[in-house]
Amino acid sequence: MSLASDVLAPGRWRLSTRLVLLSLLLLLVVQLLSLAAVSLSIERNARQQLGEQLEVGTRIWLRLLDQRATKLAQGAAVLAADYGFRSAVGSDDRETIASALENHGARIGAAVAALLDTRFELRAAHPADAERAGALGLLAPRLSQAASAAGGAGGGSLIAMVGSRPMQFVMVPLRSPLLVGWVVMGFDLDAAVVNDLQAVSGLQGSLVLSTPGSPPRILQTSLPEGSPARPLALAPSANEGHAWVQRRIPVSSGDGGAVTLQLAGPLEEALEPYAGLRLVLLGLTAAGVLLFAVGNVWSARRVTQPLSSLAEASQRLGQGDYASPVEHQSRGDEIGDLARAFEHMRVNIAANEREIRQLAYWDRLTGLPNRVQFRDAVSDAITRASPPQARTLAVLMLDLDRFKHVNDVLGYASGDQLLRGVAARLQPLVDEAGPAGALLARLGGDEFALLLPGADAERAQAMATFIAKAFEAPLSLDDQAVDLSAAMGIACWPEHAPQGTPSEAADMLLSRAEVAMYAAKRRISGALLFDSSLDSGSAQTLSLLGELRRAVDEGQLRLFLQPKVAVRGRRLCGAEALVRWQHPQRGLVPPMQFIPFAEQTGFVRQLTLWVFEDAARRQAAVRALGLQRVSVNLSTRDLMDQELPEKLALLLARHGASADGFCLEITESAIMDDPARAEATINRLAAAGFKLSIDDFGTGYSSLAYLKRLPVNELKIDKSFVMGMTDGEGDAKIVRSTIDLAHNMGLSVVAEGVENADILARLDTMGCDEAQGYHLSRPLPWDAFAAWSAQWSAALQNDEARQA
Repeated sequence: MSLASDVLAPGRWRLSTRLVLLSLLLLLVVQLLSLAAVSLSIERNARQQLGEQLEVGTRIWLRLLDQRATKLAQGAAVLAADYGFRSAVGSDDRETIASALENHGARIGAAVAALLDTRFELRAAHPADAERAGALGLLAPRLSQAASAAGGAGGGSLIAMVGSRPMQFVMVPLRSPLLVGWVVMGFDLDAAVVNDLQAVSGLQGSLVLSTPGSPPRILQTSLPEGSPARPLALAPSANEGHAWVQRRIPVSSGDGGAVTLQLAGPLEEALEPYAGLRLVLLGLTAAGVLLFAVGNVWSARRVTQPLSSLAEASQRLGQGDYASPVEHQSRGDEIGDLARAFEHMRVNIAANEREIRQLAYWDRLTGLPNRVQFRDAVSDAITRASPPQARTLAVLMLDLDRFKHVNDVLGYASGDQLLRGVAARLQPLVDEAGPAGALLARLGGDEFALLLPGADAERAQAMATFIAKAFEAPLSLDDQAVDLSAAMGIACWPEHAPQGTPSEAADMLLSRAEVAMYAAKRRISGALLFDSSLDSGSAQTLSLLGELRRAVDEGQLRLFLQPKVAVRGRRLCGAEALVRWQHPQRGLVPPMQFIPFAEQTGFVRQLTLWVFEDAARRQAAVRALGLQRVSVNLSTRDLMDQELPEKLALLLARHGASADGFCLEITESAIMDDPARAEATINRLAAAGFKLSIDDFGTGYSSLAYLKRLPVNELKIDKSFVMGMTDGEGDAKIVRSTIDLAHNMGLSVVAEGVENADILARLDTMGCDEAQGYHLSRPLPWDAFAAWSAQWSAALQNDEARQA
């Protein structure tokens, strides 16, 4: 889609709209974050102020209690100083004592008035009911402690529960002139106390009784009925996050339960002074958003209107109108630069229209039609071939062999010269042997194509034969003779592109000719006619690659372990890690159905890293089974990856694993593909602490030179030799010689393919170090491997015990 349609198309959001909305969204996010931060700060400050107010309220409460106790103690002291009362006490006139306690208690509003002897035992009380008398009896020890805390002769005060009521007691000494007793006055802590506290401090107060085994109960409170702070007073630990902030102050404790004062301050009142500030902030935010929106709309239009104009200019240029000049060239910003660039392009296109058309449809290097012109020619030829049954056509596509080698060895100038020489050799051949209307084109790189109107598959094959013969003579490039050859693919219409419009049929024909050409290149055959199996194979390849990627991403791969056993002693010493594919529809996919494909496509590197990481993740569990190390196979592509050591180190660090718990198995062929690069990678892996093994030894390019040079620790004899030991002495001699060679070079030896007990016994006599094979165990998933390992170790211990 063109730039103009992208900017101006109806039904889409215009660029100016997107710019304004994005800017407003960012501003709103910033403003909302700022408001949230300010709100949190305000609430934090309000809670802090309430906390300070609660601290002041605590001091006020203690002062109120102290003032109340002083006042009440003064009233009790008047009675203690009365001569008649002291005389009655001295003469033990109980009626006079009771009358004096009743009269004086009534005058000062005492709920309880009592006389205690010097041992704090009750002598008289008013009212003389059992509950109060019993309470005073129980309070005697605490009254004694209060007297002691007050200095003995100075009296004291305390708060305690009497029945279901909290009361404040004061006591003063009675002297005549020596201490002859104590006058005790008790006063109810009624609602007036907490109301006075609320009037002085502005805080709500609640006296709460807590007794073991019973829910808390409010005794007195200044909170109105239905206030949400009432439940909070009963559960002060739950006040965080609520609209009230509370503080708990111990008042008294005893057998009747613990009395606490719950001070509560409403957060709403603390936040009220900040309400105006919040409104101001909201107003500033709204005004800022409005001004920002107006400014952004103006700025966006300043940008997008010129862009729309430039988009229209590009449409005009695309339609071939080179006469109308481009607007906005006078601007001094980037849009002006863009407008001037468009104008310069318009002028140049107008002046060089013929050259532009030449560039669009012709290959500048060879002078042949390019891919665009060739495709149009194929489409036109299909359109003219009507009806399809009356006429056919063929496309022959060829790709030069060893063209990259010419570029690398002789240089790109020689490569260009080679392409011109091929075009010069092919054009006369097409003119001479091709049908009327035949067209030769260079599609790009070293690819050429021939359009053969009216030709069928047989004639196209004959044309390919002519081309192959023409390439038999070398091409001379600056005194260098270059042999020519090419892989050719053929596709015919309508056989290989029977459906669709002429344009669609042309694309399909070119695609299938290219598929046949690459198949011919893989098979090293000169020319190959397209067949549906070639295309389906290509589709299967793409499908399999996509499924393998999903297998890694969706956790369809499974780690299997095949145990390795020490030949001498039969102890489990290691395992080889293998990957299996648990396909959701096809079940367990055999490795031969995807490992070779992964090696061809390079995806084997992802599989190697997956196997290594899963083994690293299980290293602690593997060592708990007694295994020294796990072997992981490296492919040729792995060795060519210069970053492999760093990738493995990262996986080790991620799972807390160590390199000495791994043995990396490398095939001889992988080393010999690029010995220098492979050796560099192997040396770095050895330096990182990995044990290295040569896998399938004896089947590849075995060389004592690289065995001596490379830091390998182990040789793994290929199973073809191990399994052949039972059929003849030839393989047995090879195995024995390999074991002796490895031991002389300081290497350990692993024999794979141990299929029966006889092979294992012969390996023992030859001094082989380790063995693996189906006789010991097939590859097993992790859970089954752990169970097999436990059974193997238990059986080995039983054998040792019987032998002992």
